[in-house]
Amino acid sequence: MYDSNALSLEKNYNGTIESLENGSCVPKTKHPNSQTDEEIKHILDLVKRNPNIGLNELYGKLRVNYGYHRNPVTVYRFLRKNNYFKELSKTRNNYKPKKYNTPVYIGEKMQLDVKVVPYDCRTKDVPFDMKFYKYTIIDEATRERFIYPYKEQCADSTIDFVIRAINYFGYVPKIIQTDNGQEFTFLKQFSDKEHKLDTLCKKLGIIHKLIKPRTPRHNGKVERSHRNDNERFYKYLKFYSYDDLLKQMKAYLKRSNNIPTCVLGWKIPLDRRKELLEIEEKRKAVTSLLDSILNIVK
Repeated sequence: MYDSNALSLEKNYNGTIESLENGSCVPKTKHPNSQTDEEIKHILDLVKRNPNIGLNELYGKLRVNYGYHRNPVTVYRFLRKNNYFKELSKTRNNYKPKKYNTPVYIGEKMQLDVKVVPYDCRTKDVPFDMKFYKYTIIDEATRERFIYPYKEQCADSTIDFVIRAINYFGYVPKIIQTDNGQEFTFLKQFSDKEHKLDTLCKKLGIIHKLIKPRTPRHNGKVERSHRNDNERFYKYLKFYSYDDLLKQMKAYLKRSNNIPTCVLGWKIPLDRRKELLEIEEKRKAVTSLLDSILNIVK
């Protein structure tokens, strides 16, 4: 039994290579139910006289003026096939990520952010109208984090969290980077006022850096940590009170800081912290030695 394709080739073959090429699949005759030449002429004439006409208006005029009885989808497909509804190509510059120099010294820069604890993690014992917020800060060099839950997302919670974070890390960072949320800074119309976080940073000698509005990728490390929390923590979390949430979050913090990561050469953040502290001590010792030699030379 011959294959249909083989029969077709045998029928069309006339001894030349050109006869083996694929021919056109367009029907040679119109479908019985296709639009007539007169209907097509009415459509083209209306579009030509009204270049900005919409599909509904066009279909209405066809029905009223020419007794057009076909489905409006037929008109739309005809116009789309002839590029009358072709959308203007929007010239959009694709984002090209710039090279980012991650700090190599401990405490050089930290990223701070806050997220709402998912409602699915609470039990029936927790009132539905009560919200909980997880503050997160991460050292860019070590990837070590500190997290703490709060009942309010406000400036007072931010101040309390930063103080707790400094006590946890044991050192004051040079830069704290945040988004433009009201818990971190004021809006432009209130720029004459100083935010509580800015006041605290000035007292501690910290530079408070704001990222570009609506670009969370600039705080990419802390944002990625939120995604990890969804997969490792919130997916299995069930708490019945704020104290229970605090207890479970403390246990998870210890666990998360002991998970090896690829960017650290499959080391855990705590080991990376230890290495950088040793490097920092050596660097300070060398700097002190050089200063002593310069004083002797002078």
